[in-house]
Amino acid sequence: MALLSGGRRATGGGGGSLLPSTSNPKPLRKPSSAAARRRSQLRDFLSPTSTFFALGLFASLLFFLAVVIHYGVSKPLSSSHSKPRLVRLPAFRRPADTAGGKEGVIAAAAVDITTKDLYDRIEFLDVDGGAWTQGWKVTYIGNEWDKEKLKVFVVPHSHNDPGWKLTVEEYYNRQSRHILDTIVESLSKDTRRKFIWEEMSYLERWWRDASELKRETFTKLVKNGQLEIVGGGWVMNDEANSHYFAIIEQMMEGNIWLNDTIGVVPKNSWSIDPFGYSATMAYLLRRMGFHNMLIQRTHYELKKELALYKNLEYIWRQSWDIERTTDIFVHMMPFYSYDIPHTCGPEPAICCQFDFARMHGFRYGFCPWRFNPIETNPSNVQKRATTLLDQYRKKSTLYRTNTLLVPLGDDFRYVSMDEAEVQFRNYQMLFDFINSSPDLNAEVKFGTLEDYFSTLREEAERTNLFHPGEIGSGELKGFPSLSGDFFTYADRNQDYWSGYYVSRPFFKAVDRVLEQTLRASEMMVALVLGYCQKSQCAKLPVSFSHKLTAARRNLALFQHHDGVTGTAKDHVVEDYGTRMHTSLQNLQIFMSRAVEVLLSDFHDKSDPTLLSQFEPEQTRSKYDVQPTHKVLDVHEEHAHSVVLFNPLEQTRDEVVMVIVTKPDIFVRDSNGSCVESQISPEWQHDGKGKIFSTGHHRLYWRASVPAMGLETYFIARGHTDCEEAIPAELKLFLESDSSSCPPPYVCSNPGGEKAEIHNLRYTLTFDVKHGLLQMISHRDGRKTVVGEEIGMYKSSGSGAYLFKPDGEAQPIVEKGGSLIISEGPLVQESYSLPKVMWERTPISHSTRIYRGENTVQELLIEKEYHVELLGSDFNDRELIARFKTNIDNERVFYSDLNGFQMIRRQTYDKIPLQGNYYPMPSLAFLQDSLGHRFSVHSKQSLGTASLKNGWLEIMLDRRLVHGDGLGLGQGVMDNRPNNVLFHILTEHNISALPSAHAVLNLQPSLLSHCMGAHLNHPMHAFVSKKPQENSLKMHYKSFTPLASPLPCDLHIVNFKVPQPLKFPQVQPSDSRFVIVLQRRAWDASYCTRGGLQCSTIGNEPVNLFYMFKDLVVSNVKTTSLNLMHDDMKMLGYTWQLGDGAQEGNVLFSPMEIQAYKLELQPESGA
Repeated sequence: MALLSGGRRATGGGGGSLLPSTSNPKPLRKPSSAAARRRSQLRDFLSPTSTFFALGLFASLLFFLAVVIHYGVSKPLSSSHSKPRLVRLPAFRRPADTAGGKEGVIAAAAVDITTKDLYDRIEFLDVDGGAWTQGWKVTYIGNEWDKEKLKVFVVPHSHNDPGWKLTVEEYYNRQSRHILDTIVESLSKDTRRKFIWEEMSYLERWWRDASELKRETFTKLVKNGQLEIVGGGWVMNDEANSHYFAIIEQMMEGNIWLNDTIGVVPKNSWSIDPFGYSATMAYLLRRMGFHNMLIQRTHYELKKELALYKNLEYIWRQSWDIERTTDIFVHMMPFYSYDIPHTCGPEPAICCQFDFARMHGFRYGFCPWRFNPIETNPSNVQKRATTLLDQYRKKSTLYRTNTLLVPLGDDFRYVSMDEAEVQFRNYQMLFDFINSSPDLNAEVKFGTLEDYFSTLREEAERTNLFHPGEIGSGELKGFPSLSGDFFTYADRNQDYWSGYYVSRPFFKAVDRVLEQTLRASEMMVALVLGYCQKSQCAKLPVSFSHKLTAARRNLALFQHHDGVTGTAKDHVVEDYGTRMHTSLQNLQIFMSRAVEVLLSDFHDKSDPTLLSQFEPEQTRSKYDVQPTHKVLDVHEEHAHSVVLFNPLEQTRDEVVMVIVTKPDIFVRDSNGSCVESQISPEWQHDGKGKIFSTGHHRLYWRASVPAMGLETYFIARGHTDCEEAIPAELKLFLESDSSSCPPPYVCSNPGGEKAEIHNLRYTLTFDVKHGLLQMISHRDGRKTVVGEEIGMYKSSGSGAYLFKPDGEAQPIVEKGGSLIISEGPLVQESYSLPKVMWERTPISHSTRIYRGENTVQELLIEKEYHVELLGSDFNDRELIARFKTNIDNERVFYSDLNGFQMIRRQTYDKIPLQGNYYPMPSLAFLQDSLGHRFSVHSKQSLGTASLKNGWLEIMLDRRLVHGDGLGLGQGVMDNRPNNVLFHILTEHNISALPSAHAVLNLQPSLLSHCMGAHLNHPMHAFVSKKPQENSLKMHYKSFTPLASPLPCDLHIVNFKVPQPLKFPQVQPSDSRFVIVLQRRAWDASYCTRGGLQCSTIGNEPVNLFYMFKDLVVSNVKTTSLNLMHDDMKMLGYTWQLGDGAQEGNVLFSPMEIQAYKLELQPESGA
């Protein structure tokens, strides 16, 4: 949204053999059909043990040696005219060349430009360029268009935020509905007029209200090319905080609705307002069938550097893509904003004169440069047209082709016919003059993105645009290739937009909860429909389909670049929060009923929509409060059942917890066997230094839950042969003696300067006086200094978007706080209430380690910060947690992009502190050249930095009184109490990487991937509403839908029925189910220390036909991530995934995400 227009702010991990596996890979269930037998015969024929195979292999080797001897080894592709090899790849990508020759590091893609190189080269001096403040005085000779005339496409658009200063519904009623009405009427008057539209959230809302005639006219305009739907997502999503799951969902939701309703699929992406851009988005768009994308908000110094060498249009390639299958063409807009003053050319004072809606009588205000637009007429058209064309020519010199894109719009423009007419009328007169003057060598007309990109591609194909030595791309010749991302965004001076990485962290956390709950619900919908089919129980997901759609759309809506970013007005945030809360409640009700269906007879005739046996173990009473646990009051000789749903694709073995009222309690599993358990007191504090017990107890036990399945446990009291839960032993280090020891626990007051907790892997040492974690001692004798610190920035210039601190953060913890150590057989915990200079502390925190041999949980350290940045004491303050480790990382660290991939970050002295902050959607790690790695997984998106050697700091919350001058008109004062959860992992590289700080592509270890999955996809617990008698007649047991757990490097992104409402009517041949899989790339040089009890896809192939128990899989088809395309070549893949899909084999390379359509039917007799 433009500042000056009344708007806003002007891998490869192939080496599976290194992983430990406790047993041989489990065989997949064998097929029984004739087709399966034919596949088996073919496999035998081609197996390494067959004579045919051996002879063929021997002949191939002889031929290969003869070719090498005759021709020599081929050189790397370096010619500017070289094209990628379009060959069929093997099932798995060949082992990548690795940095330093070490295994486990994905080789960097060969590209012409990396954003790291740009940052290294640019001096960031912010030199005043004159009329184009952030550039230079642009000139041209005049003969540049003699051979190829200038072709200008002026693209009318209106940027409609689904929530910012107003809610989405308020914007719709006041502006967006009228804009869409205007588009239909105005374009219908003249076929030369064009327009583009992006947000499906508004289009769907308008479609419901529109007359049949308006709908037909709209469809006609789309089909005849006057109106192009660009992007077609539910929203124009943020790219810093959004998780890739949610991005795929919001694109899928919009694209499916558009195709079902109007019958079109978007080809080009238009993303003008997100505050920085992620390489993940480029990847996802390419795998959705997009070939072209447009972006705007990148650092002004990067724009200048790219423009100097005519590199503003480039091929974006993933940094790990050595096969060049992810290439997508990008147009970067060159100037400050996307409003009209900053899009026609480099001189905004002139361009503003051609924003005819700024003339008297409209609401947009005059030009701030004091030269206002005037009506075009026969007497001034020559002067006005040549003035405008001069700007077009100057702008075109920044690009390689003579095809030029000029957007014509701003926030919520074209709201009336008068406004539309004044723009279209004046511009058409200017166009007519230019086009009728051959000596001007220019053709100017209204156009769409498709008009622009197709004309540009046609010109590029017939002209030589290569610069000497460029690698380029086979996707489109004549343009440089680039890898990297565009964070952190700065639009001027020292204004770095890193504040929004953390603004409204409470709702960033709710976003992830809704995401994981939606994913689990989608799985349950698919499982119920798969097993029930036409049985009565299928009624449950079908009847729920409207609320499921609402949940998808509410999650999608919050991905908007003023939603998850935390950059909307308070009442808009409340609207987003209320929508998400409503969907969370609906999803939990559905899941509670689905649990009962999946644990019962699928042929039961009762109405599944009336089931009420279970309720969620955690619920929220309001949209803006933390979830609370259901307190189980277990009576003598009775039991409460707890059902756990595991949404991951591997068996889950971990310690779980519920809250109970009484300590004399025990746990049984679904077979009636006793389960070891522990109780610990539940603590609270009054904010003023006093800790006290609530009188309730945390009951812990180790649960094992099948992949994507259910398991039931029973919490009971009374006479039993089971041992009651073991009370934790408590060590109290309290500032005062006012806290008493809660029964039935044994307490001690050991005193001293240090305290410890430990399990079989670690010993954690705490500084008692400050309650902070100091050291991790490993069982092999290594020590990792942690140096935990809690600090605050004072920030008088910060706002919702900007982080502008007044100097460095200062520690806030003083000596004398309270610390409680809890030691039990399953969980050991420290709970700290620090002393601060204020009367009320803004933070308390816990550190936990778990005991569970051969579990992921045993290898992690859990940090939970309870943040309450409330009250005027904390105005204009920003709270951080900092880990001051002994890892020599040289201020280089790695953070994730959208939970999908890692990217190298470096702290530069030549840019300010706030410019060295980066988004941390889920993970950041430090590493030294010896291979020591310190990783922090986060359950929500935040901001992170490594400002000094060995430091990793993460911002937890921010409270800001004033706006930052970017249009919101308010600060961020609506803080809510929030729990921030981290999982910390320390690892040692068994094959140390020399010069690790120069490596662009370090990946998480497989253990780290699994740890992140456990954190971001927690188990869902459901408890019985009524207790039952404590007997061994256990009715509910377990549900195991997968034939065997999947390999650790294969992740089910989603498993869903896209349109459950239509499920009963759609024929099974149409493949009603969808499964989206990701193959993780992992750093194989990191040993798991025996902590993972699973294999990898490299030594345990997966076949979709035999993935599920008691379900027949058929009609498997590969598809795009938005489910719109089945042609794999158009998605960039160079290997034939379709062949593998027909056989059911999961064949794709590390880092890739692949979607499959399929059909599920119960096995006969099941």
